[in-house]
Amino acid sequence: MSFSQIDQVEIAQIDIAPKVRRTDAIQAFVTQETVLVTVRCSDGSAGTGYTYTIGTGGSSIVALLRDHLAPRLIGRDPQQFEAIWRDLFFHTHATAVGAITSLALAAVDTALWDRNARVAGLPLWRLAGGAKPCVPVYTTEGGWLHLEPAQLVEQTLAAREDGFQGAKIKVGKPRLAQDMQRLGAVRAAVGNDFELMVDANQSFTLAEAIRRAHGYATLDLAWFEEPMPAEHVAAHAQLLASTSVPVAVGESMYHPAQFAEYLRQGACSIVQADVARVGGITPWLKIAHLAEAHGMAICPHFLMELHVSLCAAVPNSRWVEYIPQLDDLTSSRLLIQDGCAQAPQTPGLGIEWDVSQLKARRKFDPIVVTRT
Repeated sequence: MSFSQIDQVEIAQIDIAPKVRRTDAIQAFVTQETVLVTVRCSDGSAGTGYTYTIGTGGSSIVALLRDHLAPRLIGRDPQQFEAIWRDLFFHTHATAVGAITSLALAAVDTALWDRNARVAGLPLWRLAGGAKPCVPVYTTEGGWLHLEPAQLVEQTLAAREDGFQGAKIKVGKPRLAQDMQRLGAVRAAVGNDFELMVDANQSFTLAEAIRRAHGYATLDLAWFEEPMPAEHVAAHAQLLASTSVPVAVGESMYHPAQFAEYLRQGACSIVQADVARVGGITPWLKIAHLAEAHGMAICPHFLMELHVSLCAAVPNSRWVEYIPQLDDLTSSRLLIQDGCAQAPQTPGLGIEWDVSQLKARRKFDPIVVTRT
């Protein structure tokens, strides 16, 4: 039996401006550096994957792919994605675990899954498990930190009218009273039948996180996200032991072992693995199943166009986060019905790239790696 081999790897980068002004307690979302990888195989099949940054590091990801990862793909069987992922990870072990390496791995891994799903004639969510066809969706797009209470109320009410089942509000104003004023106004406006989440983007110390959590507890929140720097696992365990508010973590973690340590220490309530930041679909699924084994939900960060399929693939997903970002580059759109994101039915990742827009917006001519 002959197997298909990867003959060519193409690397490109497209920068995308945010749809709205996006600010949180530690940063502003300047631009999405979107790095795409397309693998082309000897049987004529192909798949495209991608990764991203929010303003810095895109050129480093491109260099890592060009110089170290893409050449090792040539001649490989694309269906051996586990072997490929481990080989690439250990080939770059001196720079792992880390954001740039994981983001580069994700571009490759998602391309392989796209190719394999297309060859199988299956949408990603079915190939990866097929747990359910839709997942509830909440929005973050109207909850940025710079917005005044009246704007937050207006945009959250509009989100509820648009059918969203929840909304996330950024926190981390200089004083707790300022956070409470903003959150209290929104809760009073939307009532108790609409979920509210808050996100501190790692901005608090342990003492301040405990203090704020006691204040937030009066608002019946779905979760308190990234209260402290992700490396402070024990501090998260202390926080969780001191509050009834669920604690969510994961967008700033880059390997399944980091999630395993949080679960071992009882340091979180909700897992928020980001498919790009953990290195792709292959490790994301492991994290989701690890969370399931601990009786915990997975509610991934950002990248709704990919995460809708991954959430549909596993039984313990609870939410898809709505932040539109790929509209300018794709002809496909996230379909929302009755407050739930619907899993795509087309083979592959469910992302249909607009080839003309990719060509018009790319930062440089595509880098093509082939057999030497």
